[in-house]
Amino acid sequence: MKLISLGLLAGVLVTVTAALVARRRYVVVTVNGTSMAPTLSDGDRVPVRRRRLDQVSKGDVVVLEPPLDPTGKILPGPPGTDGRHWNIKRAVALPGGPVPPGIDGSVDRMPAGSLVVYGDNPHSVDSRQRGFFAGDRLLGVALRRLGGSAL
Repeated sequence: MKLISLGLLAGVLVTVTAALVARRRYVVVTVNGTSMAPTLSDGDRVPVRRRRLDQVSKGDVVVLEPPLDPTGKILPGPPGTDGRHWNIKRAVALPGGPVPPGIDGSVDRMPAGSLVVYGDNPHSVDSRQRGFFAGDRLLGVALRRLGGSAL
């Protein structure tokens, strides 16, 4: 009887520890808007693995906070449940790589700590309008659509 109780306690501890580790590494984000259509649709839910900028690859779908628009012309989308504004976009240029045409004519290499992101929808508001996104505002990399295919 005592052996069964110890085994049950150990199982509960392992489960709780695994849940806590997963919560620190992953977050589920709900897509709001059409900037990633047709890849992602409004209302899709995607698990996001928390990552630093040096862990992102070109082509990854990333979740990050947009830069502020000093002109006030580009309004942020609705805030997430944490009160922050998140964008989901595809990484197209990373630190040290070439700057895509039309982003910033004053530099030809990507500055450290920044990335260029585009939405899959050609009407997306992204680096084409906002310029460089700060890597320190990166939440992570989207893995797949829940109940759907990999990205």
